[in-house]
Amino acid sequence: MKKLILSAIIALGGVFATTAQAQEVAPANDKAPEIKFTKETHDFGSIPQGTPATYEFTFKNTGKTNLIITNASASCGCTTPEWSKEPIKPGKTGYVKATYNAAASGPFTKSVTVNSNAKNSQVILYLKGDVKPADQPK
Repeated sequence: MKKLILSAIIALGGVFATTAQAQEVAPANDKAPEIKFTKETHDFGSIPQGTPATYEFTFKNTGKTNLIITNASASCGCTTPEWSKEPIKPGKTGYVKATYNAAASGPFTKSVTVNSNAKNSQVILYLKGDVKPADQPK
């Protein structure tokens, strides 16, 4: 009985190892879209407290098929992303706009994770700056 159980465990281990190897050597899709942002970090510098700050990141589809952004999510509720909803044709540009509400004073770094059907399917964009209290000069 012990030999039977041991044999089953070894057989299953071989199946999982073979499956893992097959996934590693799968060829990349050369025709897949590719997303290339002009820049991935924006520094607002000093901004006044209570004043929303918005930046529009631009990107280009450098691949060979249409690029579709499936989602853009912020690292917290204080940042709201918007993005190009229509498919972006090869060679064309799109955007991801992020607005930080600047309610709390002090330095900040926030991120927006962009998911798409591109080869580089996940890109993280960053917003940073320093929120000055409303009664303090910039």
